[in-house]
Amino acid sequence: MSMLIAGVDTTIVNVALPSIQRTLHAPVSGLQWVVDVYTLVLASFMMLAGSVADRLGRRRVFQTGLAIFVTGSAVCAAAPSLGVLVGARAFQALGGAMLNPVALSIVRNVFEEPRERARAVGIWGAAFGVSLGLGPVVGGILVTTAGWRYVFLVNLPVGLAAILLTAIFVPESRAARARRIDPVGQLLVIIGLATLTYAIIEGQSDGWASATIIALFLLAATAFAALVAYELRRAEPLVEVRFFRSVPFSGAALSAIFAFAAYGAFLFVNTLYLQEARGFSALRAGLYTLPLAASTIIFAPLTGRLVASMGTRRPLMIAAVALSVGALLMTGLSAHTPTWLLMLAYVVFGSGLGLVNPPITNTAISGMPPAQAGVAGAIASSSRQVGSTVGIAVVGAIVGGTSTSFGPRFATASHPGWWMMVSLGVALLVVGALTTTPRALATARATAARLELEPDTAVG
Repeated sequence: MSMLIAGVDTTIVNVALPSIQRTLHAPVSGLQWVVDVYTLVLASFMMLAGSVADRLGRRRVFQTGLAIFVTGSAVCAAAPSLGVLVGARAFQALGGAMLNPVALSIVRNVFEEPRERARAVGIWGAAFGVSLGLGPVVGGILVTTAGWRYVFLVNLPVGLAAILLTAIFVPESRAARARRIDPVGQLLVIIGLATLTYAIIEGQSDGWASATIIALFLLAATAFAALVAYELRRAEPLVEVRFFRSVPFSGAALSAIFAFAAYGAFLFVNTLYLQEARGFSALRAGLYTLPLAASTIIFAPLTGRLVASMGTRRPLMIAAVALSVGALLMTGLSAHTPTWLLMLAYVVFGSGLGLVNPPITNTAISGMPPAQAGVAGAIASSSRQVGSTVGIAVVGAIVGGTSTSFGPRFATASHPGWWMMVSLGVALLVVGALTTTPRALATARATAARLELEPDTAVG
């Protein structure tokens, strides 16, 4: 249930963007911030949330996250201005950051047998895949029938039920040796991600060669370089850089960034295309994406079984091809593109999305010792959010740079954005091919053995 509301909230807002734009008079960059501030905060605080949960108790932190998420959703629904909405989205995401890594840590520590764990992770990943597919459809229905504010209010009953069910069914658990808090590492993560995202989103309006934007890019690069250097010297780092000695783990993180950058960009551009270039209502736009949702929902649960029976390589490669082809079909959009072509693109892209999540998650945590699963899962989850954040920021800069207004011209303006998504799918294919070979898998085993022999890096 937590994955359902967290995943839906990543996508449900996209279909409401034109309505939010009209109500709150938001520019393109403002709409980017409504979506990106959520994924930015998720990416920034997931690893900290995993460490805090290991120390204070996973159930306690999980329930706290649900409560913050529900409260933030209520404030979003009542937001009178764009600034309040963006701030409430950040607060909402702070709660969301406490859900994903904690849930995955519980799953990983309960299921020890590899085949059972693959199935369990498949179900867990499927819930996220289903939520991503349902978001645009549910959002379209709510925006048209009740208004855009209800895309946030829908979280309240689900979140409150999840809090109650957690109290009844989830036992409290803590790590045998909890990680110490890493405030310096956390600050560097926030500085790096926030400055990079701001520079990409605001670069078009401020000017890419402006002193402010150049300084922000340099600050982001400096923060990330300092983060790596600092974390390598810490016994208990926020970001376990040593995990990246495992080629499959590094591949899983890169794959998550590429796949979810493509997906975040796809939803952002497609929503504006349907409602601006085609003039569809939010409901009709949501219903048009039903094939994407259906193919995601169909393939997401099946992929857990595929990973359990054949490993991660083939499902990941097929997913990369599907994402590339789905975006490729959209590169020639016009205001009169045939409906059958849109439907085909949605089905192909949605099947790739359904296939990609379980292999990434399973690869990220399977090579790690059980005590390291929470942090490994948090890094993989953060990679998804980083990908979505950067994907939306970059595609918004590309599309916004070719069209200064909404309307029919948006179809042509979107073409470079679709080609960007094709490139991301190809990059995913290359990374998947290079990081799932027998030689690469050997590095995962070596890394896990090394981590188990280094007690000063043990985490929950």
